[in-house]
Amino acid sequence: MLEIKTAKTRKGKRELEKRAPKLVESGKKTLILHGTKTSGVLNAVLAQIYHLKKHDAVKYSRKNENIKPFEAGGETSLEFFSLKTDCSIFVYGSHSKKRPDNLVIGRTYDHHIYDLVEVGVENFKPMESFSYDKKLAPKEGSKPFIVFIGEGFESVDELKHLKEVLLDLLRGEVVENLNLAGVDRAYVCAALSPNRVLFTHCALRLKKSGTVVPRMELVEVGPSMDFVIRRHRPPNESLRKESMKTSREKPKKKEKNVKRDELKGKIGSIYIPDQKVGETALPYKAKGVKRERREAKRKNDKDGENAPKRQKEDS
Repeated sequence: MLEIKTAKTRKGKRELEKRAPKLVESGKKTLILHGTKTSGVLNAVLAQIYHLKKHDAVKYSRKNENIKPFEAGGETSLEFFSLKTDCSIFVYGSHSKKRPDNLVIGRTYDHHIYDLVEVGVENFKPMESFSYDKKLAPKEGSKPFIVFIGEGFESVDELKHLKEVLLDLLRGEVVENLNLAGVDRAYVCAALSPNRVLFTHCALRLKKSGTVVPRMELVEVGPSMDFVIRRHRPPNESLRKESMKTSREKPKKKEKNVKRDELKGKIGSIYIPDQKVGETALPYKAKGVKRERREAKRKNDKDGENAPKRQKEDS
């Protein structure tokens, strides 16, 4: 029988809670891997992708011989790395005579292969080859715009699949509200043909437009490359339905220091720190002391006024 190991420390329990399924998912992490053989262009492409996804990515620099995503049994090591790093998206780079400068972008569900898209990289231009004002350089971790240009993204199956994968790869964490002033980058994907897509990274420049909404200009900052679609493997219909399941119940925020009783209803507890009354320093002249002194002074004054009358009476 298999032994189920449970966390024994608080840190381990927190890690398991982070990796547990959630009603509202957090941002997806990306795993970047190298194949048995890679070219200089492919190494630069993987390094640039890691730079764009620096806060939400894990990059392995060693070569991996046993990873073959499209072959049966070749995804075992890939699923193990996905489970180890808790990454649900991966980018695998390899180079061969048959498929030069090859990138495999895929997603996992429950740390098993969900779908795959294989593209070839052509006309690659790194960030260093673009000249622009460095003040316009996008900040790390900022939320991007993602633009898809071309009817092929709505009609061609390969391009529709590539669009879904690129959205998951580039968008980061899903948010409800967005501050326009904090959006400083845009990813532009243009369908040049049914199997070729131009991908480029641009910075946003906000200018006055005479209205509340500013006018935006795109400044290409790189990287830029062409994706040539080679192979793709969509998910099974049963697996897609299982992964798309959602709960009608919305997650409730945890209320701290609140209890509920059947009779009393909602009860709240308030934390009051120790007052340490015995250690508090009293003022130098307390009101009580002043009052005692005033009463004693009045008594002495009355005694002084009565003293001469008694002396006269005695004389």
